[in-house]
Amino acid sequence: MSLSKYKEKRDFKKTSEPKAGKSNDDKALHFVVQKHDATRLHYDFRLEMEGVLKSWAVPKGPSVNPKDKRLAMMVEDHPYDYKDFEGIIPKGEYGGGTVIVWDEGTYEPIETVKGKKAQDKLLLKQLKEGSLKIKLHGQKLNGEFALVKTQGMGENGWLLIKHKDDYASARDITKEDKSVVSKKTIAQMEKGAKHVWKDGKDQQLKDAPEVKKKALTKTAAEEYATHHSVEALLKEGEKSPLPKNLKPMLATLVDKPFDDPDWLYEVKWDGYRAVSYVNKGGVEIQSRNNKSFNDKYYPLRKLMEKWAVNLVIDGEIVVLKDNGQSDFGSLQNWRSEADGHLSYYVFDLLWYEGKNLTHLTLAKRRKILENVIPADDDRIRLSQVFNAKGTEFFDAAKRMGLEGIIAKKADSTYTPGLHSKEWLKIKVNKRQEVVIGGFTRNEGTAKKFSSLLLGVYENGKLQYTGKVGTGFNDKMQTEMMEQFKPLMTDKVPFMNEPDYNKPSRFRPNPPNAKAYWLKPELVCEISFAEVTSDGVFRHPSFEGMRADKKARDVVREAETSTEQLIEETHDEPETNQKQTRKKMLSAPKDKDRRTLLNPNEETQVRKLNGHELKFTHLSKVYWPEDNVTKRDMFNYYYQVAEYILPYLKDRPQSLNRFPDGIHGSSFYQKDVKDKSPEWLDTFPYTSDGEHKEFAVACHEDSLLWMASLGCIEMNPWFSRVQSPDHPDYCVIDLDPDKHHFDQVIEAALEVKKVLDAIDVPCYPKTSGSTGMHIYIPMGAKYTYEQSQLFARIVVGHVHDQIPDFTTLERSIKKREGRMYLDFLQNRPGATIAGPYSLRPKPGATVSMPLHWEEVKPGLKMTDFHIFNAIDRLKETGDLFKGVLGKGIDLEKVLKKARSVFGASNET
Repeated sequence: MSLSKYKEKRDFKKTSEPKAGKSNDDKALHFVVQKHDATRLHYDFRLEMEGVLKSWAVPKGPSVNPKDKRLAMMVEDHPYDYKDFEGIIPKGEYGGGTVIVWDEGTYEPIETVKGKKAQDKLLLKQLKEGSLKIKLHGQKLNGEFALVKTQGMGENGWLLIKHKDDYASARDITKEDKSVVSKKTIAQMEKGAKHVWKDGKDQQLKDAPEVKKKALTKTAAEEYATHHSVEALLKEGEKSPLPKNLKPMLATLVDKPFDDPDWLYEVKWDGYRAVSYVNKGGVEIQSRNNKSFNDKYYPLRKLMEKWAVNLVIDGEIVVLKDNGQSDFGSLQNWRSEADGHLSYYVFDLLWYEGKNLTHLTLAKRRKILENVIPADDDRIRLSQVFNAKGTEFFDAAKRMGLEGIIAKKADSTYTPGLHSKEWLKIKVNKRQEVVIGGFTRNEGTAKKFSSLLLGVYENGKLQYTGKVGTGFNDKMQTEMMEQFKPLMTDKVPFMNEPDYNKPSRFRPNPPNAKAYWLKPELVCEISFAEVTSDGVFRHPSFEGMRADKKARDVVREAETSTEQLIEETHDEPETNQKQTRKKMLSAPKDKDRRTLLNPNEETQVRKLNGHELKFTHLSKVYWPEDNVTKRDMFNYYYQVAEYILPYLKDRPQSLNRFPDGIHGSSFYQKDVKDKSPEWLDTFPYTSDGEHKEFAVACHEDSLLWMASLGCIEMNPWFSRVQSPDHPDYCVIDLDPDKHHFDQVIEAALEVKKVLDAIDVPCYPKTSGSTGMHIYIPMGAKYTYEQSQLFARIVVGHVHDQIPDFTTLERSIKKREGRMYLDFLQNRPGATIAGPYSLRPKPGATVSMPLHWEEVKPGLKMTDFHIFNAIDRLKETGDLFKGVLGKGIDLEKVLKKARSVFGASNET
């Protein structure tokens, strides 16, 4: 027990959080759940133990639904008196934000232990073991819960799980949003920002004068930073129906950055501008010229369809690199989430719940936006604003290779379609949108084209601005030519026919090129060094196509002098450049894979691990009862690859193919000789007296290749090619006949009892069909025969305990309806569905690894399927890692078995 970490993180001169405290209740242990609106809204789950509050941060809050597994990250111990804390932690301090006591009460371990001290001792033991089983007696939370430490989520990752009991329910308990102490919501507590609830009394904060003083400051930037009531700001909005087809407000280009405390600064993202309309579950994402982005950027649409708010937002769609920079080329070629991390940076709110907000100041709109936009997914983000020196901000953007910055006046209103002088853009590098009026092709070249002929509109006429011959590869040229073909024309689109073979001091003898003209409908973007006196772009480079721009709207963008627009004011105090730089770029937080294939094209070619795979007939339904398609299956295996591949890597595969779905004919294929791509790893092995080449899945390309053959399930060997006769694990397969699944659970728990008694680790998973598989790590140290004999010993003892409904009889006829305890799977070449494999069963079930705490009555095979498996893995991580770890010492285990169970013919 130590509160040192707690105290290190806090300045008690600035915060009213308690320093210590001691319980006066010698009969019962107490718990509290505090709702905490800090950087992100979350719930702090705290249990009295060892005289302090052991604490976990639960992002989604507690659930009373046993199907939910809530992530809970263990944090530092808090003093006992913290259970009564409510109020405001000042901004800038650790955990700055609003806190209410969402629930409180007493608790005890589920296991019956008399006396507070004995309960405390047992709970500390369970805490150390990573499995707390408790019973809560609160005002909102009651009944049995488990806190289970999980692998794959870091050292402090746990899961909070509700047990099935009389208090279990499917309702969302977090909708009960009032404090059980002050009876206030978070929003109501914020209104009383000068107060804190402590010891049952409403007390004034020490720093209340500073809060009040700050609220009285007058500058726009200060107004932005202070506490405003969102409800009060919304009252300033004008009642209005949902608007349609708004043209976004645009920024004016200026030549250099400036410093002004009344202006806010943002990163200029290199992407597509998008206004999104979200209303009653319907979503429309539109480009700046009102073209729909709904299909092209379908993940954003699907995400916003889940929002329980009605609003209109303005922002920029980008693809982010791992360093947080936007990549316009990847955005232009984006077809599915395999092409990059798609993000939507939202920077303005135009309409919210029946209120037009465009006449409010930017500072006020941003304040409302920060409080109403859902922030539970990394793909839609609130674009950061900075109250800093513009010159320093620009320098930081330049050093990081950004396109530029945007400066916005904090008191500016939103005028749709206006090139505003209260929104300014300052570019690090010169870039320009241009119209493609044709292309040239040099004599003797093998390329599709040699250069693009470019122009901009001036006074309604297309003026030639030069040609660009760099920035595109062969694949891009092929795709662009497909766009050019329907636009080919004999008419020159430019006001005067350009001299595209004109020599220059760089190319005094240019190659002879022929021009091909296009109707001026396509727009691209170029970067360039400067503009010559005759209006031609010097040293241009192609950056990408601009599907979001109308050709007629493309005019030459001229820089305006900053001094013409901004009157210099006094400098602010020095900003912390390091902090500014850190906040400017935010790399993707959620790097989990999402989809490989987009929902529109029936045939798609994707490159995986350097190899191109073709996916066809993507709308073919494989699971008719569940309307799950081939596309869904491919996307699942792409997403689950990092979890399933460790159990497939270097293992020969038996291909169980279902080319027409789960109800069509199926067949096994073991030999892939002359039937697989050259890059596929194979393993030569003599099976059933025949020499065969088995497929070996080592990477995502081979995994998806097998899926493309109709392999709904993955069936790896128990051993690897490096040691084919020595399995990595022993498997006990519980194969029921007509039994209720609860009997499978009973048998699984009996297996665990036997293995616990002889100190053997074991890992359960659902089969995804009717039974369960229990894995025992062997570490490739023993033969299949030795593994099978050990499994026979284990199931023999299990059968002795539950003989009424289990059997060791392999013949189905002789089982007489009893559950088969299958140990014979442990033989060379035998396979079962691997961890995380889909199964060809109604429900599109998944063979899912489990916590032993989950193996209890009520568990169903259909609990884990293609639609929820990935979300579960994000919370639990890989529960099966131990299977591939250090194997058991079979000699020691057998010796232990003799001492526990006595001598037998088997041992």
